[in-house]
Formats: sequence, structure tokens, C-alpha cells
Amino acid sequence: MTCVFCSEEGGDVLWQDERMRVVVATAEADYPGFCRVIWNAHVAEFSDLGAADREHLMRAVYAVERALRRVMHPSKVNLASLGNQVPHVHWHVIPRFTNDAHFPLPVWAPRQRTVSEAMLGQRRAQATLLRDAVRQEMEQA
Repeated sequence: MTCVFCSEEGGDVLWQDERMRVVVATAEADYPGFCRVIWNAHVAEFSDLGAADREHLMRAVYAVERALRRVMHPSKVNLASLGNQVPHVHWHVIPRFTNDAHFPLPVWAPRQRTVSEAMLGQRRAQATLLRDAVRQEMEQA
């Protein structure tokens, strides 16, 4: 079985180093700014990483959350590391808004409402600023 995060970037790369990458998940149309922090090596569990690697990964999760908050001003940021469908260490960093398609439920729950294309367009425009924001936050993390 091929791992999607080993064979593909997983989205538009915003930042990367030799150990991991931060991508915006372009396939998540209802959630502009939905980011993933993906460990480059195929490792299934967070606890399989050494202490320095775990710390490095969590600094990136923190930096992405800070960038999302600064650029998109969400009501909440959801952090998730599931790996049930893709057993490759990665974190979802998701900007949430009280009027998004699934709020207050998780983004994977049944849709609660339709979000206007104008609102999604505004959020997509904000999300274009994430590349620079993530890089700035990674420099400070």
C-alpha cells in the first residue's frame, strides 16, 4: 500500500526543512487555510520520534497556529493528529469560524450549513498570506 504523504506533498508547500513540511491542504475547499504539518520520513506514531524531533515538530505546529491566528483571525484553531487513514505522522491545523460548514462539530462531521462563495473567497484571499506568515513564525519558533 502506498502512503500518500510519502508519494505526494499533501498540498501546497508553505515551508519545509530536511525533516518536515508545512502545507496548505488545497483539497479542503470548505476550509481555506487548512494546514498540515507533515513529517517527511514514514513514521506511523508520534512516540516513534526522538525527543528532539518531537520538539521540532511541535514547534512547527505552534508556528502554524500562530500564523493562522495572525492572518485569518479564526474563532478557534483545531489541532488534530489522527492517522487512521494515513498512518504517517502529521498534524492538522485548521482555522475554524462559527459560520463555517461544520461548526461547532469537527470538520469531518456532517455539514451543518452552506457557506457562501463570497465568504470562502474572502478566506481564500486571506490564506494567500500564510506562506510568509508561516515562514516568519518558523524563524521565531
